Amino acid sequence: MSEVNTGPRPGGWTRFVTARPRLSLLIALVITALAVVAGSGVADRMSNGGWEDPGAESTYATKALEREFPASQPNLLLLVDSGSRSVDDPAVAAEAKRLTDRLAAEKGIIGVGSYWRTESPALRSADGREALIAARIEGDETAAFKVLDRITPEFRGEQGTLKVSVGGPVAVRSEMQSTIQEDLLRAELIALPVTLVLLVMVFGSAVAAMLPLGLGVVAILGTNALLRGLTELTEVSIFAQNLTTALGLGLAIDYALFIVRRFREELADGAEVRDAVGTTLRTAGRTVLFSALTVAVSLAAMMVFPQPFLRSFAYAGIAVVLLAAAAALVLLPAALMLLGHRVNALDLRKLLRRGRGGTGEGKTGKTGEAEEPGAGWGRMAALVMRRAPFFAIATAAGLIVLGLPFLGAKFGTADHRQLPPGADSRVVQEEIQRAFPGSPGGGLEVLAEGAATPAEYADYRTRTAALPGVTRVDGPVPGPSGEHAYFAVALKGEAVGEGAQELVRDIRAEPAAFDTSVTGTAAVLVDSKDAIAEQLPWALAIIVLVTLLLVFLLTGSVLIPVQAVVLNALSLTAMFGATVWIFQDGHLSGVLGFTATGDMETTLPVLMFCVAFGLSMDYGVFLLSRIKEEYDRGGDHEHAVSFGLRRTGGLITAAAVILAVVMVAIGTSRVANTKMLGLGLALAVLMDAMVVRSLLVPAVMKLTGKATWWAPGPLRRFHERFGLSEGESRPAAGGPAEPPVRDRDQDRDPAGV
Repeated sequence: MSEVNTGPRPGGWTRFVTARPRLSLLIALVITALAVVAGSGVADRMSNGGWEDPGAESTYATKALEREFPASQPNLLLLVDSGSRSVDDPAVAAEAKRLTDRLAAEKGIIGVGSYWRTESPALRSADGREALIAARIEGDETAAFKVLDRITPEFRGEQGTLKVSVGGPVAVRSEMQSTIQEDLLRAELIALPVTLVLLVMVFGSAVAAMLPLGLGVVAILGTNALLRGLTELTEVSIFAQNLTTALGLGLAIDYALFIVRRFREELADGAEVRDAVGTTLRTAGRTVLFSALTVAVSLAAMMVFPQPFLRSFAYAGIAVVLLAAAAALVLLPAALMLLGHRVNALDLRKLLRRGRGGTGEGKTGKTGEAEEPGAGWGRMAALVMRRAPFFAIATAAGLIVLGLPFLGAKFGTADHRQLPPGADSRVVQEEIQRAFPGSPGGGLEVLAEGAATPAEYADYRTRTAALPGVTRVDGPVPGPSGEHAYFAVALKGEAVGEGAQELVRDIRAEPAAFDTSVTGTAAVLVDSKDAIAEQLPWALAIIVLVTLLLVFLLTGSVLIPVQAVVLNALSLTAMFGATVWIFQDGHLSGVLGFTATGDMETTLPVLMFCVAFGLSMDYGVFLLSRIKEEYDRGGDHEHAVSFGLRRTGGLITAAAVILAVVMVAIGTSRVANTKMLGLGLALAVLMDAMVVRSLLVPAVMKLTGKATWWAPGPLRRFHERFGLSEGESRPAAGGPAEPPVRDRDQDRDPAGV
């Protein structure tokens, strides 16, 4: 026989978080202050790289070339403009040689070469008015940026009769890092006040609105401290700061919305403050914890990929999700304990109603009585379920059509075009590509290892030069040890185009009397794509299987987990279709202010999928937990679906809009990949909340009927023992429990929150 819940019973966790609320908040304040200190300067320690597979052939060859042939891997380029004179003019040459010697004497600079030292045609512009000085800055990215910052003022600008511009990969990465850091600060300044306005609109009460925002600020500061700690252990991408800050803010607000809304419901039912907090933690708090697990699992799937870029998002994302959940489950209950009924204070809507001479009542229906909160969502659910086949087919078909552009997706690698037009390092790179034949740095390098005769080297060079797409082959350049040499292969066409990628495979297949390893931009891209293709099935399997298990533990149904996975996947189609149509193909590029490159960075779709899938499950858990709670109480399937949408529709929509605001703020970045990440995730969140949860879920659940809740006997017994639910109890054996009587005047929020 099922037990009947006779009232809220304080549990151990409730006693723990509510016993000393003032002490809890004081400790939180101290920890937050420490987080401010710990997180300072985090962006300076983050990486712009990490796109490559550390175990790939190209990575091995790159490191070997850096070690044996520093001049073959320059990361710093000085573009020297001689004005109206030729770079071969004796006076120009003399001044340029002095400039080259000055650069070579700088600490941290190795492998310095220039046109005036080597007379290589690749370092001289086609019109003879510009030439290049190439060098390598030693050390990791942080050390390289410090050297770059030190030498740039000394070498940029007028140098006698010459004009010098600073470029190269290290300059591009440095400018990208500083741009992202500036953009993130601007995004926070945009998102926080807009979020506060939206929260006031949702809650009415200024006090209630400040709670989620306060948790969001704590999450941002804590995120920076966590990222700073992670940089001591592993490589963390600079892009992670944007996304994890947005996730920390968005999820903290989501969880706080859910908990504060439930707390206000309990107060409206007449519960004492401590009992209301206890019930909230056992219901909404349990769901928040469960939701955080689903998001963390989706992010954890990125750990199967070898690229540090993706792995850093997994580490940072999991930490941030758990931080947001911990703040919502520890700090927020303490604040609610202290506020009590004052959580409804400073109701700005009452002031507005008084100004209009209103009565203070809510919206009225045809009978003149105040409508129950969420009644509009209830009517929508009823409409959708009356026309369930139409809404299910039309919505699914529409989402699939929106995703069709992704079938034409092309994958490439990030370059200087990620920066806004006019950025100093981008201007230099574009001038080098325009003016210099062969685009220095855009070819392939072949590392040769092992003893070989001059005839064997010559034969390999001849056969490689004969491959389709090769302009010329330079080398071999012997190494100091005598065991290494390298060839430089100049390409026709784009450095990372399909032809260049095919050439990488052809060179690797070319037999040689010595060991060869191919690197270069196209080779790194080929290896990255292969690594993702190899590991993607494992990542998808982890996400799908763990999601199926978690949703089963929540619902006890076999069918609902399958529905959740399929509908979540459908909710992402618009995001993927839009990223190809807008960012790859260039539609709206003028409006949004970026340069379309004709492809997408290879790892970004993986990142966007894992994050968007986790956020979709976040909202799915909120809805399913409330449907499950009502179904357990009354056993009426259609009523439970309608009730769940009525109780959470406004909440999910408000949370999605707020998270979308945060993501759009991130999407205002001047760096194209960050812009795509922010705007793409904002679209995914809104489509999931406003289309999938509002239309597709109730339509599909209507079509599946009571079979929705079926599970075979062994699984049903497993769920009864280990399952989780927002509801506190099963209905009594005698039948469904009576729904609680609501005090509408105390619990009326816009959008039914």
